Amino acid sequence: MSLDLMYEDRALQPTRLAVSRNLFGTGRNLNCDRYIPCRANNNWETNFAVIPDNNKAAPPCKKSRENGENARDHSVYNILLRNEILGERIHDIKTQCDDRLVLSPTRPKNLFRYGTPKRNENKLPCSSPYSLSPLTPFSQKLLRSPHKATRKISRIPFKVLDAPELQDDFYLNLVDWSAQNVLSVGLGSSVYLWSACTSQVTRLCDLSGDSNAVTSVSWSERGNLVAVGTHHGYVTIWDVVANKQINKLQGHTARVGALAWNGDVLSSGSRDRLILQRDIRTNPTIPERKLVGHRQEVCGLKWSPDNQYLASGGNDNRLHVWNMQSLTPVQTYTDHLAAVKAIAWSPHHHGLLASGGGTADRCIRFWNTLTGQPMQCVDTGSQVCNLAWSKHSSELVSTHGYSQNQILVWKYPSLVQVAKLTGHSYRVLYLALSPDGEAIVTGAGDETLRFWNVFSKARSQKETRSVLSLYSGIR
Repeated sequence: MSLDLMYEDRALQPTRLAVSRNLFGTGRNLNCDRYIPCRANNNWETNFAVIPDNNKAAPPCKKSRENGENARDHSVYNILLRNEILGERIHDIKTQCDDRLVLSPTRPKNLFRYGTPKRNENKLPCSSPYSLSPLTPFSQKLLRSPHKATRKISRIPFKVLDAPELQDDFYLNLVDWSAQNVLSVGLGSSVYLWSACTSQVTRLCDLSGDSNAVTSVSWSERGNLVAVGTHHGYVTIWDVVANKQINKLQGHTARVGALAWNGDVLSSGSRDRLILQRDIRTNPTIPERKLVGHRQEVCGLKWSPDNQYLASGGNDNRLHVWNMQSLTPVQTYTDHLAAVKAIAWSPHHHGLLASGGGTADRCIRFWNTLTGQPMQCVDTGSQVCNLAWSKHSSELVSTHGYSQNQILVWKYPSLVQVAKLTGHSYRVLYLALSPDGEAIVTGAGDETLRFWNVFSKARSQKETRSVLSLYSGIR
């Protein structure tokens, strides 16, 4: 018996013998050395099927997130093989970590068994004889389906700067980033400017001759002026282009730890429990607006994106919201159990305010300032020092102190942690967002400034509408 006959399918032997007798009976001389059987009648789709994977103990979501694009490409490739070889009709891949996941890269290698596979009945048409692609319509739709690229956040800073004499004081605000891409840092009794474009460092002012210290810095909206709060209670305004002081605002009797600009109006919060609002264009003798509401030191100040409301946090565990007309707070929130320094207004949801509590609280809380109602709350497990929203997506970053000294990136409103960054050995007390909205800089008592890429530059194509506004759907 020839070797080719020994390895043929036994089911084809009767067919071959019958054909051989018929051919040799005719007495014809055929110039061929082998016989290739016709397998058109074989139904391979019903002969083999994939053994189902019953091992569902380990969820596939964690490994999929770690592998990123490679994991998805591996899954798509496996689905294409199943479509083209086994005749399955899978045209969609689910990236969610649930039971609808079509195929996970963590499942073991597929084995085959005899049997009839279960076919997915879909409404997609069969292959067209005029199609230019050798793939089935299901595989073609799978390849054409768009998918969101996985965003990878680096766990290490892309730049680290030394910051000697950067104070380890929870109530101070010593770092700010201007619209002109210049970083201002208060180190001891001096303010230094660092250009992110040229990496040039200049010293703006030195208060050592007055036995004073810098307690806060804040850039104006256009980035041409910087306000410097001092331990003695006065605030100086500096023109960075001319490198000279243009104004000196007095009125506080204790250190000024928080500053916030609203156009040409500067708000300052002090240990004397007062908030003063002054227009830097007017004569210093004109009385300022005095906001009285906190019972202890004011350590957090932020204006809303529309410049209509001012949020203030204090060491009395209170969060106040003020408007431009009243001298008393229009809203007061007392749910925090520790000092409120971290404050951030959402640029995507009108009236949404986020705040963070100190060591005894450790929570990030969200407030609907349009109705005055509390919303979500998440326990971070450590002291919340700063908060900042992304300019381009509904995400925010928080920096923490006791006891984990970490940086967390959150997705809103699901409050899922997108990334966890570590590296500082002291409390991460200072935070500033770059003008392009992509990077952040963090400062700590370890006397270092660390730069991180945490947010995406691309603005979402889908317009985000506020679910808080009662009139968002009315034109």
